[in-house]
Amino acid sequence: MLWTPAPSKQTEMEREAQSSQSSEAAAKAVLLEECEQQFGLLQKLQNEIILADTEANDDQSNEAVNRLIAITSELEQWQEMEPKLLTTSPEVLLAVGKEELQRLNNQLKMVLSCSQAKLDAQKKILKREQTWQAEKKEALNAVCEKITRLQRENEKSEHSVLQDMKRKINNLKDYHSSLMEMLSDMLAEHFPLPDPQGNGTKKKRAAAYDAEINLISLSEIIERLTNKTLETPHDPYVTTDDTFWPPYTEMLLRNSIATRHPEDCSKIRLENFF
Repeated sequence: MLWTPAPSKQTEMEREAQSSQSSEAAAKAVLLEECEQQFGLLQKLQNEIILADTEANDDQSNEAVNRLIAITSELEQWQEMEPKLLTTSPEVLLAVGKEELQRLNNQLKMVLSCSQAKLDAQKKILKREQTWQAEKKEALNAVCEKITRLQRENEKSEHSVLQDMKRKINNLKDYHSSLMEMLSDMLAEHFPLPDPQGNGTKKKRAAAYDAEINLISLSEIIERLTNKTLETPHDPYVTTDDTFWPPYTEMLLRNSIATRHPEDCSKIRLENFF
């Protein structure tokens, strides 16, 4: 008994591929033949239409109307008619379907490739924009921190300047108060008010005054002149009355501490010391 080797798997696949290619070729040939037949039928109908146009009679208007009606009815029939396949052969339909699916598959692969390329490009752009956004965010945070720090420093500086000014003003007020107290004490000691009884030296007795008049001290006179100069510098004159003891007023005028009004001798003011 002779041993026959079994056909290999690769040989069977090659045979199946050859048979598939031959069936596809046969199906294409059958489909082409049916297409040629339909094309020939269309050409025959076109020739008949052209021949009918050349044999038109004189009543072209009626014929055109009739032709329009016929074409309209034929169009309606074609619209109602369901399209039929050129062939019903399963082999032909299978071959044509496989070819169409292969073409559609190739187109979808191209679309997928283009979409993937666009997606990669968009990913790169997104990554670049995210990096740019992160850098801008860091810069914004740095600027905000610097602004906050500067505002705190400015507030602190303003507060310290304000406190320093307040301290200087208080020191100045204290110094002014001490000077005024010293001046008041010195004036009260060396320039007292006259004795109402007229006791003392001859000079003081000559300057005796009416005891019913309430004289003001030299310190109060100077204070009034100073306040008037500071409060109303446009009108610094003070009107002298009976409460101003004349010797003190004359002393201020002779020592160039005060000066009279050029038109009213009853008004005096402090001299300008600047």
